[in-house]
Amino acid sequence: MARRHKIKIKTPHEIGRMRIAGATASEILMELVKAVEPGRTTLEIDQLAADLMRQRDCKSAFLGYRGFRGQICISVNEEIVHGIGGPRKIQPGDVVTLDVGVVKSGWIGDNAITVAVGDVTDETRRLLVATEQSLFEAISHAYAGKRLADLCGSVEEYVAPLGFTVVREFVGHGVGRDLHEEPQVPNYRPQGKSPILEPGMILAIEPMVNAGTRSIRILDDGWTVVTADGKPSAHFEHTVLITEGEPELLTWRERGVPGL
Repeated sequence: MARRHKIKIKTPHEIGRMRIAGATASEILMELVKAVEPGRTTLEIDQLAADLMRQRDCKSAFLGYRGFRGQICISVNEEIVHGIGGPRKIQPGDVVTLDVGVVKSGWIGDNAITVAVGDVTDETRRLLVATEQSLFEAISHAYAGKRLADLCGSVEEYVAPLGFTVVREFVGHGVGRDLHEEPQVPNYRPQGKSPILEPGMILAIEPMVNAGTRSIRILDDGWTVVTADGKPSAHFEHTVLITEGEPELLTWRERGVPGL
């Protein structure tokens, strides 16, 4: 009988591999958080990511993907996602998003966090806290038997009353052997019939939330996505396993916005 959808259900063996990949991605991400400090360039952090991956016998899931040139995505202030490490120096008051994806024994772990560098504005502080919380709002819907649309819609439904907007052009996704698998996981309620979540599904849930307009533009490098109004953006992500019970964070880390 044909499946009702193309969403891959992972076997227990595959889930075990994904646990290892997720834990490795989380460990590297949190090591990089410690390196985010004034005066350091984004390229230096990208190079550190390469060293950390080498030490853990894994490789970047992003490097070379459709021509991407970085080990990780590192995005500063108005940069939303897909920033490439370069000569830009981190300054006090910046917010820096680190998005780390690794391939470990053929399986992918994917996670992201936004770091506050020194004193940030009150609006930026609210943005970061709200974006992290919106991730956990979504995770609270990551239960077998629930509809994906409810998970997706919960992000925008949480941040919009606070005056923030969600990016629509870039979304979360299923993840496993491939970086981007079915289903797409937008941060707003999609139209049409929505799949029902089942045990064994693994989702990369990743709210991308802007302080101002949801409109975006892409820089001349062809990758870096920025807010159209130049206001800051935040991005938090976990790889999440749907189970028979509580959702499992394969990229588990302590909750909280670094730097706040």
